[in-house]
Amino acid sequence: MTSGLIDAPPTSSSPPRRRWLRRLAVGAGATVLLVTAAGVGVVLKLTGNVRHIDVTGELGATRPPKVAMTSVNVLIVGSDQRDGKNARYGHRIEGERTDTIMLAHLSSRRDDAVVVSFPRDSVVRLPACRPREGHSGQQPHVGMINESFNNGGIACIWKTVESLTGIHIDHFVKVDFSGFKSMVDAIGGVEVCLSRRVDDDKAMLHLPAGRHTLNGERALGYVRARYSFGDGSDIGRIQRQQRFIASMVKKVMSGDTLTDPARLIGFLDAGTRAVTTDPDFTLGVMKDLAESLQGLNAGRIRFITTPWHYSTTQPGRVEWERPQADRLFRIVARDGSLDGVRGGQTRVPRSEVAVELRNGTYRRGIATEVAAALEQRGYHVTQVGDTARKPYRKSVILYGTNGEARVPTLARDVRTATPRAVPGARTARLVLVVGDDWRGLKPLDPADSEALKGFDATHDTCAAT
Repeated sequence: MTSGLIDAPPTSSSPPRRRWLRRLAVGAGATVLLVTAAGVGVVLKLTGNVRHIDVTGELGATRPPKVAMTSVNVLIVGSDQRDGKNARYGHRIEGERTDTIMLAHLSSRRDDAVVVSFPRDSVVRLPACRPREGHSGQQPHVGMINESFNNGGIACIWKTVESLTGIHIDHFVKVDFSGFKSMVDAIGGVEVCLSRRVDDDKAMLHLPAGRHTLNGERALGYVRARYSFGDGSDIGRIQRQQRFIASMVKKVMSGDTLTDPARLIGFLDAGTRAVTTDPDFTLGVMKDLAESLQGLNAGRIRFITTPWHYSTTQPGRVEWERPQADRLFRIVARDGSLDGVRGGQTRVPRSEVAVELRNGTYRRGIATEVAAALEQRGYHVTQVGDTARKPYRKSVILYGTNGEARVPTLARDVRTATPRAVPGARTARLVLVVGDDWRGLKPLDPADSEALKGFDATHDTCAAT
């Protein structure tokens, strides 16, 4: 499906006894599982579902101190282990890897939640980890952050995130492919929007453009797929996962789930079967946490990707942007508020601007380069392709009626691109045509903290496209 902006196709209130459940959907794929607390009459069954791994002896003696004593930090990891029920998702690979590494932070007052995503392709300093059952262990070295999970399991990735961020982690939640699918099916599917048709054999996903309610099988393909969306980067996949999770959170917190006993119990059962946690993160702890979250609503659940830039020494990898990333970690560790970094800006946030990239030049790969630069700034790149005719002498931003409010955001970041309205177009997406006069993006102001804003769980993926 084209955007209509260019002539080229792209190359209710719940019962009191369940009210605490509404407060517990706090933020990330596995964090939605924090809704898995003691439902009346099923607590024993749910308790028996959850698996535990004790990692306390593996974290070392130099952990970051807990600064905000009553805040809660939960490490969330998605496992791609491909044995048992997960064997159909690719050939058998020894051990586990992860495409999803997140940290959910619940404020001391329980009126805010922040979910920080760590790109799996991040090149970072990895700590030493001892061998554990099924894992070879890890020597200190510079490598990709997701190596820690494969080398040393959940204990090693816990230790790695703490050492890199200075944030004291309280608990972990690990979820696998089959568990994720069961959770999505238990709530009747999750809604997403596709700007174009997707055919991805590797992810087993084939969908036309438009609005869809995905069942568990298709949802798994949607969050796993990489090369069939946008510019095929890991950053693009993270953005898609975050938006899916936001939609899932809204579904879990809605009356449709909480007032339907069969659906509610089904979700609780699926959620507890899906996870492995530390022994201290019991259903009783989850229930107490839920009851403390009286001030939390979907608008106060924010999703943020660690600020990053592409590595100049390891092509295809990313490095964290300093000092922005350090500032984010300090705020989370100290339980500070991200509201203070908004800077009074009134334009549409970059995270809510969907952009299609079209190469109007004969410079091969330029559109992909621009897409990467825009994603680094926080934009959502939906497609990368070519124009039907070449060359375009001038770069342009094409927009329809529903996208007009988003134009100033993009126009402020690019050096050369003239906005041009397209009569009759109704899409909210913008199309950036890279012309011969393209001179890149403007330098990012050091005071620009929008990368720390992210978006909250009320975000509507469909509205942006």
